[in-house]
Amino acid sequence: MDLFLNINRYIDHSNLKPYATYEDIEILCKEAVQYNFYAVCVNPFYVKYAKTLLKGTGIKVCSVVGFPFGANTPKTKLVEASTAINDGADELDIVWNIGAFKSGNYDFVENELKTIISYTQGVVHKIIVETAYLTEEEKKTALEIVIDSGAQYIKTSTGFAPEGAKIEDVKMWKEISDGKIKIKAAGGIKTFEQAAEMIKAGADRIGTSHGVEIVKGR
Repeated sequence: MDLFLNINRYIDHSNLKPYATYEDIEILCKEAVQYNFYAVCVNPFYVKYAKTLLKGTGIKVCSVVGFPFGANTPKTKLVEASTAINDGADELDIVWNIGAFKSGNYDFVENELKTIISYTQGVVHKIIVETAYLTEEEKKTALEIVIDSGAQYIKTSTGFAPEGAKIEDVKMWKEISDGKIKIKAAGGIKTFEQAAEMIKAGADRIGTSHGVEIVKGR
């Protein structure tokens, strides 16, 4: 695929700001249609609205779960995920329990993900591990857990941490995952050059609120 021509099809066009209005989401969806982005990513409150606006366009609606800290209980995340699907979400970007992972409670983290995924079959699951808070070894462990959970994607960041996606993390995951999972790079990607480098490094999807700027920067 020619990145210069088709980078729009890698983009999850996102507005996850806490102060986003209906008008903002309408603009987001209109831009997604205009530039033929792969998906829009919105907070759960706006899933049903975005789905209505994008009806018949083929553009996917992605909802976040446990956003942005991942510290909700498993039951809360499960209800949130199920509600998003009932409202029309095609994809779920799930923030795993960062604190539990950092505490070394890997079984809890993996079981939480497996439970959510098992009850929400039929949609794409992307797990946000928030690389800004992880050591190099933890990033490798994170990859193993997400693969074992059955998710389709591992995602770098929420965009709310001190740092977002890094080329070296994407390259490392691509190299050691052996094709077992896809990668979504997100956080701080604002230009065509940044997005293209992430894709060349191995990213299969780009999460950004700067989709229009990226496409116009080709």
